[in-house]
Amino acid sequence: MDQNGIHNSIKGDRVAIVLAAGKGSRMHSDVAKQFLPLCGKPVLCYSLDVFEQSDYIDRIILVAGREGMETCSEIVKEYGYKKVSSVVTGGKERYHSVRNGLNAALYEEDSAVENPPALVLIHDGARPFVSEEIIEENIKALEECSACVTGVPSKDTVKIADSEGFVASTPERALVWNVQTPQSFHFSLVHKAYEQLIEKEAEILEKGIRITDDAMVVEYFTNERVKLVEGSYENIKITTPEDLIIAENIIKRHK
Repeated sequence: MDQNGIHNSIKGDRVAIVLAAGKGSRMHSDVAKQFLPLCGKPVLCYSLDVFEQSDYIDRIILVAGREGMETCSEIVKEYGYKKVSSVVTGGKERYHSVRNGLNAALYEEDSAVENPPALVLIHDGARPFVSEEIIEENIKALEECSACVTGVPSKDTVKIADSEGFVASTPERALVWNVQTPQSFHFSLVHKAYEQLIEKEAEILEKGIRITDDAMVVEYFTNERVKLVEGSYENIKITTPEDLIIAENIIKRHK
């Protein structure tokens, strides 16, 4: 076991891919949401701080939009993130950005790693409140399975709509979860699934399938079951101006 009591049966690096390529049009701001100031530092820094300080993470891959590459590099330098091994350019869609991050995880300082990473945690840089506890629960889950996602049980009743905007069904609330990040995987599993996605992208788009998270890629291209790992209701995603106010209140509450 390591110092935190987690078995080391899975050998190899544990890599965090942090996505910072979004534009955040719903913020109504010229500044991308992950770079907006939150209680004195960019939103992105909060999640980078946690992964940087985590005993469970060996390397961080930061994925930025083309217009945000310089800003990300400046943040890494200014805040001294030693674990960030690469800052790479994202793609048109989120899944393109993830794929670029996965490929970058196979390299360190522009050289191919001798052994591929064992585990990867994929996290949205606009979620500032990932915690060491959430990371630990993801790592523990990957000792028992090959794929897991962070989430919380839904507090609300959820309705499934039909194409005309009427209620089609009402799933049992006890079985409904709101999914968050990180979403975590055995590296070889998710890397292979993403390569298949890119290979069959045109076919998937033609079918009208919209890829919205990493678990969906694994669900679609593999037979692996994805385990739900309970996260935190505070692990919010900054999407609208109101979310920044909520985030500020969360930070003040923990001071």
